[in-house]
Amino acid sequence: MPELELRHLRAVRTIAEEGSVTRAATRLGLTQPALSAQLRTVERLVGGQLFDRTRNGCVPTDLGRRVLGTARLVLDEMAQLMSTTPAADRRGPLIFGCIPILYFARLVEGLRGLNADVRAEVRPSSAEIVDMLEGGQVHVALFEFFDGMHARDLAGIELRKLVTEPAFVALSETDPLAGLEEVDLAQLADRDWVTPPKQHIGSRTQMFQVCADAGFVPRLTHHTGEASMARGLVAGGCVSFAAAPSRTGEGIVIRRLRGMPLMTDIFVATRRDSPAAGRAHEVFACAAEAYRSVLDRNPEYRKWWDAHPEAHPEFT
Repeated sequence: MPELELRHLRAVRTIAEEGSVTRAATRLGLTQPALSAQLRTVERLVGGQLFDRTRNGCVPTDLGRRVLGTARLVLDEMAQLMSTTPAADRRGPLIFGCIPILYFARLVEGLRGLNADVRAEVRPSSAEIVDMLEGGQVHVALFEFFDGMHARDLAGIELRKLVTEPAFVALSETDPLAGLEEVDLAQLADRDWVTPPKQHIGSRTQMFQVCADAGFVPRLTHHTGEASMARGLVAGGCVSFAAAPSRTGEGIVIRRLRGMPLMTDIFVATRRDSPAAGRAHEVFACAAEAYRSVLDRNPEYRKWWDAHPEAHPEFT
């Protein structure tokens, strides 16, 4: 009779993180049929279905969440056991790398509960953060999905999806659309857009695709990675995509996009040879708690969040 193996636990964890058997198979270097066979083996061994297949991807069932929790604990413990590289100084500082986020200070504060000496590196692009993670310049990282991410070699790194976040839109408070609760992307076809510099737009392909689906090519007029400059341009009449927890005020309003066409995966990563080795689950918990702290900045996002648990299945 087959027995439960570590590869089975990794399969369950990766499917949950990716929300897709196809993407999980790519990440694990397997074919989809091979990974599906592993999943069926686990389901036979534990006596039930682990994932519901929905239009939004694979979502853990009640049994799946229990198995997933145990799988993470076992894999984290195994990573700690195997992390015996002499160069890994477990008493050293914990270096955290991330893109600009609204919950940065709260996350750093949480990480100090794991290591009193936390040092942070903020970079404008997710690709640059992953470069630093792969090179060992940071030990723990938070970043968004970016074009080319699936081609990266993340061996030796625990990667977990924190949330799938919908993009909102920022408009001037004097914009004719500002009075609407929800804006159709096609209504913004004739506007001047503010975006980060093109090399810092992680999902540039997806951004252009959703605009094409709405029937237009966005007029990318202004490029800045500085938040206050971008808000000033929007207050003056431009538009931009906005992070879901963004707050209305200072001349701009944050509005929901009809159908939430642009969704971005946000990831938490931990190097297995770092001062946080074996504590990936705790690092994730710090990130989750920090993310929760900004949900109420945008009441419309809070409503969407409560109505769509499939976007954050690992939050408790």
